[in-house]
Amino acid sequence: MKLSQFKFDLPQEQIAPDPNPHRDDCRMMVLHRQTGEIEHKQFGDILSYFQPHDLFVFNDTKVFPARLYGRKEKTGARIEVFLLRELNHEQHFWDVLVDPARKIRIGNKLYFGEAEDIVAEVIDNTTSRGRTLRFLYEGEREDFKRSLYALGEAPIPRFTGHVSTPENRESDIEDFQCIFARHEGAVTAPTAGMHFSKILMKKMEIQDINTAYLTLHCGLGNFRSTDVEDLTKHKMESEEMIVGTECCAAVNKAKDEGRRILAVGTTVQRALEVCVGPDHRIREFEGHTNKFIFPPYNFLVADSMVVNFHLPESTMVMLTAAFGGYEQTMAAYEEAIKEGYMFGPFGDAMLIVD
Repeated sequence: MKLSQFKFDLPQEQIAPDPNPHRDDCRMMVLHRQTGEIEHKQFGDILSYFQPHDLFVFNDTKVFPARLYGRKEKTGARIEVFLLRELNHEQHFWDVLVDPARKIRIGNKLYFGEAEDIVAEVIDNTTSRGRTLRFLYEGEREDFKRSLYALGEAPIPRFTGHVSTPENRESDIEDFQCIFARHEGAVTAPTAGMHFSKILMKKMEIQDINTAYLTLHCGLGNFRSTDVEDLTKHKMESEEMIVGTECCAAVNKAKDEGRRILAVGTTVQRALEVCVGPDHRIREFEGHTNKFIFPPYNFLVADSMVVNFHLPESTMVMLTAAFGGYEQTMAAYEEAIKEGYMFGPFGDAMLIVD
């Protein structure tokens, strides 16, 4: 398929700038992928589409405050630094993005904090905006990370229009997070999971809906634009992924018993497809994946999926269309815009079922 097939006009006012005060208090479109039928519901209605012992699979990655600001030595120029991943624990090496990149060269030093008590040296160029930093810090790793994270803010995408301030720094990182997040490593949230509140999770327990958790540390590639028309030539950025014994046992048991399996978000859907075998059973996995899913694609594990409404030409829209069917999904998106659904990580949800 072509990139241009996923282009549509999205009014800026339909991109949600802020989180809903109540996680599960949003609209939910239901798309029946076999018929193309569309229903308009509230997110709390999601449980009515499932039976006892059906399985919801979640991504329990945890977002860290990846965006921070430093000052360049000598000139004092303000530089945005976006932490991507820690490369070396002992020497405090990190892969980062810098902006403006043209001002940052190998050998430059950056100073962070009002007292400039954290210093980093640029030791390598990785991409046009990418750099490797070595933080010059004497002390334990946990002390260093605590000090570094105290200077950072939630990596909420700029396109949302959300305004981060020192006053809302703590609430932002809590809001841009799933309530079950536990394994740190993501620089953006698995947003479909953000709709699940403690109350909704308790209702699932009462209804005997089972849960399973895997970990896929969401990277910036989820929000980065696709720049090739021929989608077969697009390369996803590699992301760390862990699928453990308990998750495999729960998913395979549900498959064996003919239960419905809900993938909560595109990251879960990708992870399940990475570790599934030809027998439709999943196996333990620990490593990295750059799997890119777009139509047509034959899914082997989940038979339902809940997602947010994503932006035009994003890889998440492409995966959604692969699962829901291209024609049905794009028709649903057209309906969503007409009906005023909100898009983006803080927006409304779409449930896709058979």
